Order: sequence, then C-alpha cells, then structure tokens
Amino acid sequence: MLGQTGHAALRLMSLFLLLWQRVMSIEVPQDPKIQQDLKQPPTIIKQSVKDYIVDPRDNIAIECEAKGNPVPTFEWRRNGKFFNIGKDPRVTMRKRSGTLEISFRSGGRPEDYEGQYQCIASNDFGKALSNKILLRVSKAPLWPKEVLEPVTVTEGSSLVLPCNPPPGLPPPSTFWMDSSMTPIAQDKRVSMGLNGDLYFSNVLVRDAQTDYSCNARFLFTHTIQQKNPFTLKVHTKEPYNDTSHNTTDGGRKAVESTPSFLSPSGSESSKMVLRDEQLLLECIAAGLPTPTIKWFKKGGELAERKVRFENYNKTLKILRVSEEDAGEYVCMANNHLGSIRHSIFVQVKAAPYWLDEPTNLVLAPDESDRLVCRANGNPKPNIQWLVNGEPIETAPLNPNRQVLGDTILFHSVQIGSSAVYQCNASNQHGYLLANAFISVLDMSPRMLGPNNQLIKVTENKQIFLDCPFFGSPLPVLRWFKNGQGSGLDGGQYRVYINGSLEIKRARKEDEGIYTCVATSIMGTAENQVRLEVKEPTRIIRAPMDQSAVRGSAVRFECVVNSSQPTSVTWTKDDRPLYLGWRLKKDETSLTIPNVNEGDKGTYTCTVRSEIDQDSASAHLTVLEEASPNHSVSSALPAGRPDPPTDLDLSDPTARSVRLTWIPGNEHRSPVTEFHVQFEEDRWEPGKWQNLSVYPGDLNSVILQLAPFVRYQFRVIARNSVGLSEPSQPSPRYTTSGAPPDAIPRDLRGWGSKKDNMNITWEPLRDLERNGPHLHYCVWWRRKDSGEDWNNVTTYQSKHLVHPTGTYVPYEIKIQARNEFGHGPVSNVVIGYSGEDEPTDTPTNLQVSEVTNTTAVIHWTPVHMSSVQGEFKEYRLYYWRESSQLPGLAVSKEKKTRGFYTTVAEPSGLLADLVPYSNYKMFMVVANNHFESPPSNTVEFSTKEGVPGALRFFRINRRSLDTIHLEWDKPQEPNGVLIAYLLKYQTVNGSRLGHLHGETFLPNVTEFTLRLPNPTSRYNFMLAALTKLGTGVVYSEESPHFSNEAYINQVDIATQGWFIGLMCAIALIILILLIVCFIKRSRGGKYPGGVFLTALTHYLVRDKKDLPLDSVDQKDPDGSFDYHSDEDNKPLQGSQTSLDANAKESDDSLVDYGEGGNGQFNEDGSFIGQYTVKKDKDETEGNESSEATSPVNAIYSLA
Repeated sequence: MLGQTGHAALRLMSLFLLLWQRVMSIEVPQDPKIQQDLKQPPTIIKQSVKDYIVDPRDNIAIECEAKGNPVPTFEWRRNGKFFNIGKDPRVTMRKRSGTLEISFRSGGRPEDYEGQYQCIASNDFGKALSNKILLRVSKAPLWPKEVLEPVTVTEGSSLVLPCNPPPGLPPPSTFWMDSSMTPIAQDKRVSMGLNGDLYFSNVLVRDAQTDYSCNARFLFTHTIQQKNPFTLKVHTKEPYNDTSHNTTDGGRKAVESTPSFLSPSGSESSKMVLRDEQLLLECIAAGLPTPTIKWFKKGGELAERKVRFENYNKTLKILRVSEEDAGEYVCMANNHLGSIRHSIFVQVKAAPYWLDEPTNLVLAPDESDRLVCRANGNPKPNIQWLVNGEPIETAPLNPNRQVLGDTILFHSVQIGSSAVYQCNASNQHGYLLANAFISVLDMSPRMLGPNNQLIKVTENKQIFLDCPFFGSPLPVLRWFKNGQGSGLDGGQYRVYINGSLEIKRARKEDEGIYTCVATSIMGTAENQVRLEVKEPTRIIRAPMDQSAVRGSAVRFECVVNSSQPTSVTWTKDDRPLYLGWRLKKDETSLTIPNVNEGDKGTYTCTVRSEIDQDSASAHLTVLEEASPNHSVSSALPAGRPDPPTDLDLSDPTARSVRLTWIPGNEHRSPVTEFHVQFEEDRWEPGKWQNLSVYPGDLNSVILQLAPFVRYQFRVIARNSVGLSEPSQPSPRYTTSGAPPDAIPRDLRGWGSKKDNMNITWEPLRDLERNGPHLHYCVWWRRKDSGEDWNNVTTYQSKHLVHPTGTYVPYEIKIQARNEFGHGPVSNVVIGYSGEDEPTDTPTNLQVSEVTNTTAVIHWTPVHMSSVQGEFKEYRLYYWRESSQLPGLAVSKEKKTRGFYTTVAEPSGLLADLVPYSNYKMFMVVANNHFESPPSNTVEFSTKEGVPGALRFFRINRRSLDTIHLEWDKPQEPNGVLIAYLLKYQTVNGSRLGHLHGETFLPNVTEFTLRLPNPTSRYNFMLAALTKLGTGVVYSEESPHFSNEAYINQVDIATQGWFIGLMCAIALIILILLIVCFIKRSRGGKYPGGVFLTALTHYLVRDKKDLPLDSVDQKDPDGSFDYHSDEDNKPLQGSQTSLDANAKESDDSLVDYGEGGNGQFNEDGSFIGQYTVKKDKDETEGNESSEATSPVNAIYSLA
C-alpha cells in the first residue's frame, strides 16, 4: 500500500515539474513572408450571436467565417444533425466563407428554419466549431380583443390598471397614452411599473377626465399596438373626521390612509439575477398622502457609483451586477400616518465566465506546453474538452497528450500532432465555447527585416539595430561586428529577445558592419546592418540678441558645422517665418532690412540633418527713431552690458563657496543672465569651462564644487543684445580633498591568450579624482569556486591575470582610492580567460533525406568542455565537387553553414544546393577564435531537378513573314536535358491570342518560324526540360512590324546596285540640264526637248517600276515613296494662267492644241500635253515660253 502511494506521489511530482518547466509557445509574426508559408489549423474569426432573432420580412444570414492554411471548408449542423445545404434550394453558402444565406424571394416561411445551428470549419490540420446559434423569428402578436368595462373607484383609494401585453419576441416595450395619443403624465402618485401596469397610489377626481390605453412597441417590426382604453369613474365622499385629505376639488376632503404596497405584495420577496446583468428592484406603495419611498441594504451601504434610483425612487437599478451586490434590500414607504417595509432577498448567480481562456499554441517538434481552460460561475461550471469537434474521451489516443481536468499537457510534440481543441464550460445558466489549436511547426530561421540596412547615428547617442527573425524551433540570435570576434552582449552592448542590439553610447569606433545570426537545428540565417557614426550637427556661430532703430538693418548669423547635408530654417516666435520680398536668407545668415515694429520678437535658427538637429535663438528689440524732442540717450540703440566687477569669495565649505560681484552698465537693455565659468590649474590649466547660469537679478550665488581642485572664477553678463566681455578672474579657491565618489566604468574581463585574462576599465575623469595619488584596487576569483578573492592595486587602467585555465569564468570587481580614502565598490561582473583550439571533433557525420536542393545532416556532438571557449556553432564546410553531367565546369568554392545546438542527437538542414551535383563536406566545432580539426569527409549527390534559366534567348526578324530564334543551353541544367519547349502567342494590348507550341531536341538551339500574320506582335516563351519538368521560362517579345519593315527598306537602299543606278540617273539629268540651259542662253530652240522629257519620264518610271500617280505617297506599312503632294503642284514662280477666270481642265482639247493653241516641235511631235494652259491672246510660236522648258517638263512628269 505504501509503495502504491509512493508511485502516485512520484507521478504527481512529475506532472508538477512538467507544468513548471513549461516552454513558452512560439509567437508567429504577421510578416507576409511567414504567413504565406505557415500551415495552421482553422480559426473562427466571425460568427452570429448565440441568441439570433431575425426579422421575418428579411432574408436570413447566419454568419461563420474562418481563417487557416490551407483555406478551410465549411459544413453546418442543425439541431445536432448534419445540415445538407444542397438539398434545399433556398439555402446557399457565400463564396470563400461559411455564412449561410436563406432567401424567401420564391416563397417559404422563415419559421420553418428556426432551430439551433453550429458551423464547422475544417482543413488538413483540424476542425474549429462555432457557438451553437439559436435562430428564432421575431413575433409581434396582436392584442387579444376584449371589452373593458368602466373602472369604478373611490376617491383617495389606490388603483392598478393592468397592461398584460401580448408575448412578443423579443418582448415589447410598453407605455401609456390616452385616446388622443397624449402620453399619460406620471409623477410620484401615478407611474408605470416594470411589468407595464399603471399604478395609482391614490385616485383623484381629475383622474376621471381622461381614458387610459396601454401601448406595446415591437422592436423588429417597428409597430405599435394599442389596447382598448380604460375609463375611470371616481366616487367622492364627504369628510367624516379630521383624518381627511384636501383634494383641492372645491374643498372636499378624501379619507387619508397609511401606506400599503401595491407591488410587490407581502412583507418580503426574492429575486435572482445573473452576474454582469442589470438588477431592477421595484416598490410601489398606496396611501394618502402619497407615500415616499426609501431604499436600504442590510449589512452594508448602497454604493453611489453603482446604484441609480428611477421612477420617483420607486425603482432601484444596478447596471452590472457582481457577487458583492447579493443580500437583503429593504424598501420603506411612509407618509405622516405611518410607514411600511418590504424586504427583497437578491441572489446573484453567474453563467460561466473566463478566468483563463485557452489560446493557440505554435510549438516546434519535441517541445512541451499546455492548454489551460479555467472558468468560473455560480454554480461552478463543468469543463468538457473536445478535439476537432469530437469528445476527447472518444478521440484517437495521443501518447504525447494528457488531460488533467481543466488542463491538457503536451510533451515532446511531433509533426502530425496539429489539431483544434474545444473547451466547453457550462452550467444551468449558459455556456462558453473556445477553440484553441496546437500547431507543430518546423521552419528554418528566416530574417524578416530589410537586407543590408544602413543606419546613421550621431556620436554619444543611444541606437538600436533591429534584426527581426523567426524560426521553429525559435533560433538563438547573436550579433557580430565586422564578421569577427565573439558575440556582442555586455558592456555597452545589449541584445534583446526580439533581436535588437542596443548600443548605449555610439562612438566613432563603433562604425562598421554588424551581422546578426539566427541559429537553430533547422539551419542558420543572417542579415547585416551597416552603422555610420556621424559627428553631431552643431551651430558654431549662433544668432545674438540685438536692438535696432526702426528703419535700420539687422543681420542674424547661423553658421553650422556638420558632416552631413543640412537644411536651415528660420522661425519667429515659434512660427514659420515668411521671407517674402523684404527678408533675405542665405546659407549662414538672415537679413532684415528696414526694421519696423512688426519685426520685434524671438528668431530661431534650426539646422536639420538626416539624423539630428540643432537650434539657437536670438531676440530682436526695435527702438524708436531719434527725434529732436527726445534726449540723446533715449535715441541711442541698446548695447552689450559691461563685464561684472569686484568678484569676491566668501562662506567657504568643503564643497562650496559664495561668489559675489557688482554688475556692470546694462547699456539700455536689462541683464537677463549671468554665466559663471571656472578654470583650474591642476588638470587643464588655462581652459575656462562653464559651471552654472543664474538669473540676471542675482549678484551673489553659492557655487557647488568638486573636491581637491584649485578654482578661479569669472562672470559674463547677457542682455537682449548679447554677452559682455568676461570679468576679471576671482582669487583662487582650493577645495579640500575627499575619497572618490565615482566607480570606474566599463569593467570587463577577456582573454588575449588561452592562459590569461585582461581586466580593463575606464579610468576616472580628472574632476572625479577628489584627491592625489588616485589608484585602483581590483579583485577577482574563479566563479562559483568559493575561494578567497585575489586583489591587486594599480595606477593603470588594466591588469593582466596570468596564468589561468582555458576559458574559465571569473568574478571581478573594482574600487577607486586616493590618499583620502576608498570609493564605492562596483558590482561584480563576469569575465573569461582566453580560448584555445577545441580538442574534440564532431564525429559520425552523415547525410540523409537528400533531395535536389536539400539534405539533412546528422553528427555526433562533442562534449561542451572540449570546446575550450564560448561554444559558437557547429560549422559545416561544403563545396560542389562536380556536376553529374560530363564536361560541365563548376565552382568549387567552399561555403559554410553554422548550426547552434546542444541536443544529444543533433541534426540540421542543408539547403540551397545545386541539383544533380556531387558534393563533399566536413564539420568542425567553433568557439569565438578557433576551430577544431575537421570531421570525416562525406560525399553525397543531389537528385535531378528542373533546369535553370537559358544563357540567352534572342529574336531576329530576317523578313516580313519569318522570325529567327536563337538560344543557348542553361548555365545550370540541373539534370539531363530531354527537350526544349517553345510556346508563342499574339499580343494585342491586354488581349492574348491562341497559344502555339513547338518541341525541340536538346541539341537544337535555333529555329526559324514563318509567321501567319506578319503585322502582329508575338510573345515567345522558351524553357528547357528534364524528366522532372519544365525549368525557368525565358520570355521575350518580338519587335513591332512597322519597325522591322523600315529596317528591311533600309537594307534594300544600301545595296550596291541600287546606289550605282541612282548615281547614274543623277549624273545624266545634271548633264542634260546643263546642255539645255546653254542652248536657252543662246536663244536656240529645243530640238532635244521631247527626247529629254521622254527620257526623264522613262528613267523615273523605271526607278520605281510603278505607275506615277498622285497616290504613290507614304505606304501604310511605313515604307517611303518617291512622290509627294508638292510634286503635283506647278514649279514655284511659273504661270498657271493669265486669265483669272479661265478654268483649268486636264481633259480639254483646247489645252492640247485644238483651237490653234497647240504646238508641234520640229520633228512633228506634239508637245502641247506637256505645257501649261496658255491665254488665247498669247502670241503663237513663242519659243521662249516657260511651258516648253525641260525643267517644267520634268516637274510635270514627276
């Protein structure tokens, strides 16, 4: 028996340890690059409310939307059974959604679809459930017909008019009106109760002057139904005694009565309300005079922040009830005849509410975690687990899962364990249903930020270098600078869990390339950030306060020193300064000519660079112009103040002294500030440094000083014009010494060799010494050894510890001392001695699961003590030895891949390999400075893949209807090529034509294609093929036809025979023209005119071999013709007609000589057809006519 108890205790302890050692689940970033590859079970993101009431006049939509990858599919249950949507023509499901839509356009009753609905969203990784949605159709029943008799009541007595509205869904709201639709006035005496009845605490005669009708308003149908009205008859009585009430109706008095309750009845009642709902308690009393109502809570006070009183104090309301609101509430009604009480016992129950709602878990293989579902309620809810919609008790067994009441434990989860778990918490008042999936994810490290980002920062500023990353299991991230050294963490560097590297104070030596490396068993990813440290932007000559006479000019200087591009802006009184035509700004100043009263104010120069800014301000005071009536001094401009005088020191203490001075002449502008500076002659003699600034109304101040310093002081005054000259120095004052107050900064320990450790720190500043003979006491000891501290006293800022073990952690602390005593001791920091070459080598390097681009590697790890330094990674060296294709040259450059893991059986994924290649690899273990000897060399071959891109793909158009294609084989065939696949189609804007295809043998690298339509543009797509499929597609588009046609014509025009022919024709025409002009100049005739014209006509026609008509212009295809519109016009300066009224006709016989105007040449040839029309009065036989000119003949033919 005792043994069984012991085993149970051990089991309980192991479960407790599992809960205690919970691994935090992976938080998946919302980066699109991660989300698109992330496989996840479905999640319900939108659904209808649990109690869903719909308008019967509308179509019904029951919402259900979910997300997941793959995209979920949907199904529905109705009243617990599968709802076959396809069998009901009125029911459809929205595209890309699970929302049900029920349409009644073609008939049907909405009531037929009332019931309980539940949506199920599914994909390959699980099923998610919606709430159970109770669908009900809104109802607005009619008021039952009834005949109401007049209500007779005695004056002064109470009365209740019942409403009893018809039971609608949802219940209607009620109100009272008379038959003329005037609302019944309600007050302390007459009011409507929570149930809709109208209560009269006492009836007066005037109450009979109207009738009373109850109205019910139905929300969904927007209708109001009215009950038949009540009619009152009030009987009056004469007073019998002094206990009567004056009704103000002619002096009659009604009998007074003590209070009694109309609602609720009896002396006590009870009420149950649910947590977070509204509590309404009501007490309505009868009596004359009308009773007043007061509320109390036994055992406590009514909280003013929660309790509201309505309906003339007859109703107590609490908006959101909690358990503390339970108890006994007492309402008391009283008038001057007495009082009465009623107790209402309130019970607060609760539907289930969440204490710890289960959330989604994303885990890496072999990780552990838990789902917790904690809910509370009154009574306590029952917790039920389901997996993928099925009770977990009947679901398939999972050895990595254990249910413990409201908690499910998962340990060493594996791929394939993804599922959606539902937690149902229910009691008699309601239920809660939550979906939470567990997704087992393995993903190699990925960098999410931009690559090679450039960050700029000014010196001494804090900077964060961001390196967002992700992987599953969650990678370990480390930072390196300039690709060497150990990981950056500690000192002025701090690495955050999100991957950001903080540099607390950037210095010039911090410039460089920072590399962040994310490492897990799935591989390594890295990114780089380049940091540039710039000098801060500073204004080295700032604008000075000035006073100027109206009408003069003012110039404010603003000279900048910056190592970056800057922009300068000016503001006036903190508002943008409009320069306009008057104000002038250049790179170093602002000029204000012709100063007026509106120019006075504060001018600010702001210099901005890409990463910082600086500003300086100055005030401008505008003075009135000098006039004869003013004194000379009032017309003078203000000036800088004179320096203070008579500096005196008094009240000396160990670390302070009082400085007093006499201010100098202010020169018409009051002093606003005094600047106190100091100089000391021990560390930096002759250098004046700022100490403090004081208001201008002080001339005696106490200066706070540092110990062991010989001070002298001077004072500078400032007014609106500027700074005064410095005062004469004060007498020297020496403060007494003291122990150091400061702790040396940047204490650290690091090894330069395997058997030493350098302890370094930043020495105290001069003014922190506090006394002579400053030295440092340094302590160190091995961490966790319990041994005594070693210590040394030194005047240097470093100490070498030698000899040490290899990579031994040490505790280090430091203290500054001088001859006056000891300063504070620093906190303990951890340093390490130097590293050495690892002694062990990874063994049993193997490769498995080789694909065309990846391989899984396994190895036997080394013992961490053999690393002899900070374990950095297992570093795999691999290279491509050769291709499996004979004769293909490859690069044998060695590459590395790091794996940071400390598990007993490590493995990693080697990616980005070249398909169909032979690889070699070996592994070492590395610390920050050394690598171990290499492991065994492993050879493996990747499988065949699809080809890479072609080396080139060119398109040449050799004629109007053919295209010649040339290409070269892929640079990386990635396997044995079996063919080339060519596809082409016409392209017309966004419209694509029919796709054609051609297949070629692998040794074919060119092809000539005859085009069906030469004027169309074509898109060609070419790819190489292996047995695994099509490779990278090379796409090219053919040039446009018109461009090609023009190219073809240019090719013809450059042929030798064509050039020779054109030269010969030009030469003959030139010779003939010369001969003709010589003949004409001698007054001769033109016996050769017809021959010349005919020859020219023949040659021109022969050149084109085309008819010479006016339509031979530029062809539609873009080719050039030898004619133009100008060729059909007469030669410039020739006469076309001497008679403006004569009409030209190409067909008139008169034009060709009939009627006596035609002419024949000496050889009898008729040349009238080559002449322009003559006037009838023109002398016949005019041999010098321009009509017979050979030139005109040529133009007429052309």
